[in-house]
Amino acid sequence: MYKVVSRLSGRCAALTGQSCSRPGLSKFHLASGALCQKSAFKYPSTDLPDMPPCNFKPEEYKGMSKERMMEIRRQYCNPMTMKITLYKKPVFLHQGYMQWLWDVDGRRYLDLFAGVATVSVGHCHPKVTAAAEQQLKRLWHTTNIYVYPPLHEYCEKLASYFPDPLKVIYLTNSGSEANDLAMLMARLHTGNFDIITLRGSYHGGSPQTMGLTSNAAYKYPIANGLGCTNTMCPDVFRGPWGGSHCRDSPVQTIRDCSCAQGHCMANEQYIGQLKETFATSVPSRIAAFFGEPIQGVGGAVQYPENYLKEAYKLVRERGGVCIADEVQTGFGRTGSHFWGFQGHGVFPDIVTMAKGIGNGFPMGAVVTTPEIAASFAKGVHFNTFGGNPVACAVASAVLDTIKEDSAQQISLNVGTYLLTELAKLRDKYEIIGDVRGKGLQIGVEMVKDKASRDPLSPEAMGEIFEDVKDMGVLIGKGGLYGQTFRIKPPMCITMEDADFFLAVFNKSIHNYMERR
Repeated sequence: MYKVVSRLSGRCAALTGQSCSRPGLSKFHLASGALCQKSAFKYPSTDLPDMPPCNFKPEEYKGMSKERMMEIRRQYCNPMTMKITLYKKPVFLHQGYMQWLWDVDGRRYLDLFAGVATVSVGHCHPKVTAAAEQQLKRLWHTTNIYVYPPLHEYCEKLASYFPDPLKVIYLTNSGSEANDLAMLMARLHTGNFDIITLRGSYHGGSPQTMGLTSNAAYKYPIANGLGCTNTMCPDVFRGPWGGSHCRDSPVQTIRDCSCAQGHCMANEQYIGQLKETFATSVPSRIAAFFGEPIQGVGGAVQYPENYLKEAYKLVRERGGVCIADEVQTGFGRTGSHFWGFQGHGVFPDIVTMAKGIGNGFPMGAVVTTPEIAASFAKGVHFNTFGGNPVACAVASAVLDTIKEDSAQQISLNVGTYLLTELAKLRDKYEIIGDVRGKGLQIGVEMVKDKASRDPLSPEAMGEIFEDVKDMGVLIGKGGLYGQTFRIKPPMCITMEDADFFLAVFNKSIHNYMERR
């Protein structure tokens, strides 16, 4: 029997349309329809609570049929669109509000993937929507060849979230473009060419960033990303070394650890591999090291606590700059800090971001030092849409909303609760190998068994994935073998939402184990 404990903060989510709840209480409906309200509520894996209430009423869908949409998708959209379409029975989305999505049939889903960790403060958040509407009425578009208030208001506001000297900002349209520019800036500033990234990383799909990305699924058999070298990912669950005290997470691996206090043997081994890469695969002087504070597409992979500190030191000794890819970890998602790199106690030379920066509005940014920015200014780079007035107004409202809605604190509280409860499911089921992450950047790695740590098959992952969706929750998948469920919801979810997902996930695993 699975135990769900709810620790609601008591915050009344007026903007989200959610009902207020008293601290320590969570409401569940039994199969009979009777209401039960307890701080610790047990139920068999065959029972599910009702989906948490939502007072928002979506518009009735009166548009194109599902059949016609799929016909057009197959006939006129690039085949890649069909290749990446999730689920055997696709979800036909019509409307969104905060943590909720509705399909064309009016069915409601709890969104725990947020358009791939992109919807930071909630679908169609009223404050962000109002900012977009106001700017649309004033000025849709101009470029930064002119001087207009939204660009400068936003750059000043974003810069206030960084320590000196990380104060110089260039706005882009996407994370891939931001990482592209970061590569260029690093090479121009250092005069060196080679860049190192970690295996399993994802830094974009442009011809340049494809070299940074270290996952075969995103590679094409063409020349790309020249000068990019991948080194071993310090994955303390799947990698050759790791123990039960390695990472900065509420949940550690179940691997044995014999390290002395404050001494991580796994970290030493992985740093040794990086040194080996320096000795064998790149010149003595390099341009940069790219690292996500927590790997996103790679499956919420976390490194030993001091790995980035030591890696940054080695990179700088060889003339390189250190680049933190905050496309998925930034803007409070990790809970403990606003930026993921802060959790590692490091100070990067360049920071890239996108996704949550605009709550889904296409936008990205590169933040760096005046010295590195000056190197970039030696030539001319022009971006038609980067810093668009509407994008800046939206992004500015997002920063305000993160603060006003305590989104970072929600990430910490609800994310920590989810991690600790998912760890109980890991201990219960043989096929859940690892639970990891920080805040609302969570990965659940599925295995055939804990002894081998072999990835659970794509077919099995698909069964569970589809079952979770059919019970009303949307999550993601990642990892080199598609073996990790990714949980990265809008940062407005409640403890009730967390409990509902935990019950759904528990039942989906229970169902699979029974079929197996």
